[in-house]
Amino acid sequence: MASAPEISAAVSPADELLEKASALTVQETTTTELPPHRSHDPQFNQKRTDPFQFGSRYLQEDDDVFEFNAWDHVETDDAYKEYAEQQFAMQRESPVSDFDKHRFNSDPAKWWNLFYKNNTANFFKNRKWLQQEFPILDKVTAEDAGPVTILEVGAGAGNTAFPILANNKNPKLKVHACDFSKKAVEVMRNHEEYNPDFMQADVWDAASEVLPPGLEENSVDVVLMIFIFSALSPKQWEQAVRNIYRVLKPGGEVCFRDYGRGDLAQVRFKKGRYLEENFYIRGDGTRVYFFEKDELAQIWSGTTLAPKDEAEGDETTSSSESETKQALFDIEELGVDRRMLVNRARRLKMYRCWLQGRFRKK
Repeated sequence: MASAPEISAAVSPADELLEKASALTVQETTTTELPPHRSHDPQFNQKRTDPFQFGSRYLQEDDDVFEFNAWDHVETDDAYKEYAEQQFAMQRESPVSDFDKHRFNSDPAKWWNLFYKNNTANFFKNRKWLQQEFPILDKVTAEDAGPVTILEVGAGAGNTAFPILANNKNPKLKVHACDFSKKAVEVMRNHEEYNPDFMQADVWDAASEVLPPGLEENSVDVVLMIFIFSALSPKQWEQAVRNIYRVLKPGGEVCFRDYGRGDLAQVRFKKGRYLEENFYIRGDGTRVYFFEKDELAQIWSGTTLAPKDEAEGDETTSSSESETKQALFDIEELGVDRRMLVNRARRLKMYRCWLQGRFRKK
C-alpha cells in the first residue's frame, strides 16, 4: 500500500489520528476478500457441484489450524500416525475374550435393540447432507420422477428416511426402511412423520437368506447404506452384497458411506475391544468395522462373488475356478473423505476418515 502523504505541522493530533484510522479501515477491507470457503460469513456457504470433492477448505502451511472448526483433505501427521500404530498394536495384544466374542457375534440384534432402547430420546439426527452427497436423491424425489422405490438398509431411527420424505415432491415414491433391530423399527413406526403411504418400516437382517418384506428381486431403484455395512461381520459381507444385488433393478444404484481405517473412533479403542483386524466391539455391545478403500472396491465389484443360484447350479465348477466370479457392481465412485475436526476451546485436533461410494448393478 502506498504510504500516506506527509502531514503538515498545521494538522491537529485528532485529524492525524483520523487519517491513520482511515488507512487501517482500507487494510481491513482487503482482508475480507477471501475465497468463500475460507470466510466465516454464512452468506458465502456454497453447495458443492461435485459431491465427491468432500469440501474445499485446504489447510495451508501458514494457516492457523484453530481458525476453523474443520479442514478438508487433511492427511494425518507423523505424530498421529505413530500414535495410531501404537494403539493398534495395543489393541491386537488385548483382544476380546473368546467368551465375549461369541456373546457379541451370536446375537448382534440384541445389542442394537438395547442401543435404541437406551437412546430413543436423543438418537435421531437429521441427515440433511444426504442430497448434497448423493444427487440421485434429488432426482428420484422430483415431482415428475414417476414410480421409485428406495430401500434403506440399517435405517435405525429414520435418520435418512425421514429427511428424504420431508423433501419429497414425488407422489409415487416409496421408501422401505429396514433394520434388524425390532426396537429401531418401533421407533420409526411411532415417529410423527411416519406415513405408510410413502414409507414402510420392517425388521430385516441384511445378511439373512431372505429379501426385505414387501420387496421382490429386481424391484428397487436405489439402496441406501449409511454407516450400516460396518456393523456386519466380515463373514456376512458376501451374503449382504448378494442380497442387495438381488433386490436392485438392473442399473440400480447403491449409495454408500461408512468408516475408514485410521478414523479417530478406531484409534481411540482401548484394551478388550478388538475382535479381529479393523473390527471392534463398542462399549454398548454393537460392532463396527473400519474399511480400506481397495477392500471396499473388491467387496462391491464382486469379483470373488457370483449370483448364488449360478454358484449352486454348476456342480462341475472346481473350488479354484469358483474364485473368479461374475462382477456384480460397477464402482462408479469411491472416495476417501478425510477431515480434521478442531476443538478450538481445548486446542485439540481430531482426524476423521470416512469412505463414500456409488455402486451400480450390472
